[in-house]
Amino acid sequence: MASTSRTRTGRGRGRGSGSSSLPPPPSTLPLIIEEFFIVVYEDPLVKKELPKKFADYLDGKEPAKVYLRAADCGPRLWTVEVLFDGQGRMYLDKGWEKFSIAHGVDFGWFVHFKYEGDDVLTVKLFDGTMCRRYYYSDDEDTDDESDDDVKPCIHPL
Repeated sequence: MASTSRTRTGRGRGRGSGSSSLPPPPSTLPLIIEEFFIVVYEDPLVKKELPKKFADYLDGKEPAKVYLRAADCGPRLWTVEVLFDGQGRMYLDKGWEKFSIAHGVDFGWFVHFKYEGDDVLTVKLFDGTMCRRYYYSDDEDTDDESDDDVKPCIHPL
């Protein structure tokens, strides 16, 4: 019985063309920070620090305020003032308390943000059980600055 030896050059499924279809290594990709989260470890009503990488991403175009939109809670935008401390840290400040009260944010909650551009952040909230909270609003008014009352989004049980 004649034996034939074959040389194999790889274990992949390709045709052996020699060119790689792998994406470039992460260090060569542009840094785009569109989504991030915070965990509420302290009083849910006080200002909240956002991740430093997100603050760095906004370097040179730091907004004085952002607009929070609760996912699945209609078109309402919550105006929240932003503080930068001069050391690269960014905080959600005045206006966060109203948003937090309206959505029942509490200790241990996971708050997911998606940057939509134009200073708008879409927010998804996960409660202490790590399950997402869904909200709806029966409020047709989308301008929260004209009304000092907190109109809560409703969490269906």
